[in-house]
Amino acid sequence: MFHVFAIMRPMNTMRQKMVRGILSLFSQTHGGFLLPRCQVILWSNSQLLMPIQPGLCSSESQEDNVRAIGSISGVSEKICSYREVLNHLDLNKTSELYLMTRPVKDYKQPTWVSLEVRLYAILDVVEKEQKFIPYVWTVMAWQNEYISWNPDDFCGIKKISIPTNILWKPDVAIEEMTEKDKAPPSPYLFIDSNGTVEVQNNHVLVSTCRMRVHKFPFDTQSCNLTFKSAIHTDKDIRLHASDNSSEATEWSRDLMRTQYEWLFINMTVTTKNASLPENQDVIIYTINMKRRPLLYIVNFLLPVLFFLCLDLASFMISHGSGEKLTFKVTVLLAVTVLQLILNEILPASSDRIPLIAMYCIGNFALMLISLLETIVVMYLMKKDSHQENETDATGCLIEDGKNNINIFDRGKTNNTCIYNVSTGESPSGLLNQEDESSKLTDEYHTLERLSDELKKVEKKLSLPHTGLQRGYWTTVAKTFNKIFFIFYVLLIIAFLSFIFSQWRID
Repeated sequence: MFHVFAIMRPMNTMRQKMVRGILSLFSQTHGGFLLPRCQVILWSNSQLLMPIQPGLCSSESQEDNVRAIGSISGVSEKICSYREVLNHLDLNKTSELYLMTRPVKDYKQPTWVSLEVRLYAILDVVEKEQKFIPYVWTVMAWQNEYISWNPDDFCGIKKISIPTNILWKPDVAIEEMTEKDKAPPSPYLFIDSNGTVEVQNNHVLVSTCRMRVHKFPFDTQSCNLTFKSAIHTDKDIRLHASDNSSEATEWSRDLMRTQYEWLFINMTVTTKNASLPENQDVIIYTINMKRRPLLYIVNFLLPVLFFLCLDLASFMISHGSGEKLTFKVTVLLAVTVLQLILNEILPASSDRIPLIAMYCIGNFALMLISLLETIVVMYLMKKDSHQENETDATGCLIEDGKNNINIFDRGKTNNTCIYNVSTGESPSGLLNQEDESSKLTDEYHTLERLSDELKKVEKKLSLPHTGLQRGYWTTVAKTFNKIFFIFYVLLIIAFLSFIFSQWRID
């Protein structure tokens, strides 16, 4: 930058002193100097570049003025580079002292590290393995007391970026991580002119998270990301969060790109001092999220409810055929398949039985009770049918007995007629016939008594063995079926009301 000034003469003594004083101050500051006569001076960095002849100083109206004609730029501006800053700081890959120790001049002073975490995406939540996989963005900043420069000396450069393997970095780790970070670390970090070092990283974290699945799929999960130093105590590294819970929530919500099947609620920031094994500063970021239950309602809860409705509809199927029993068994097996699918989703280490498991087991138990009721009703109706068959068989035996008695009656009548017709026989023949007739009479009386006994047996056998009327067990079965259906419907309503009320409780 070249400065051009014109000095106009003649001047009175007082004005000459004032002008010389101003220009002397300017020359000391910017490297110029004065000439005793009227001329224009160009100077830069204490070097005279171009004196101009006094003839250029004209116009008596300007003789009492000292004014800046301007600045001529672009002739030979100073060019600065980041390399000059690095050379000034002596930063290169061989500068191991910057990398090996904490950047403090007094080892008793801890290094303050500020931490900022933003949730960028919820990639997956594996309930069976109790894993939480988020995509987060972290910013760490700390002070390096051995690094500083004046930006004015380097054309206003205030911040530079250098490889991360040149400077010391705090060993801040995430306690819940179970696998190595899947995102590559940032290859560069930023250095400010006042010595502030800042590193930004993206992390795909596979972390452990204790799942509370009691209200699955209407559950809310809270997963922690705990940041602390791996080996340094609070005497060496002090951690503090650069933002509060509301700021972290708002910025994370603005940055959020995908949430999988979850709905991000908020993020809370907690700072505490842990005492095991030694005192360490700990920052806990708690991510609260709520599951979107629509997929599980459509694919799981409603099918089980539909199977229960089909079981209710099966009461309209006749008990006379075996189709009703087969239908109920098929529905029961379908619910069993859904239970096996549910077993693949929920973790086995849950403290409380999930409500969805109770929902499936309850529906399974209700259908099982309905199946047992169908078996009992069919047994009673079969019992009544079997009794009718026995009664029919007994009736056939009685009819056979009656036919035999009638035969004897006809034989007696015929014999009597024979006796009456044969009147022309001799007396001795009649005696023999009378003896035979008396024998036949005795046999007739015997058969008559037998007939009376058979009639008594017929009266007894005309009723069921227990003294009940025909169709009694069928009536009992139908009455029991109606009462059970009412009880079954009330039980279903009570069970479903209980389960859904538990899901609604916070």
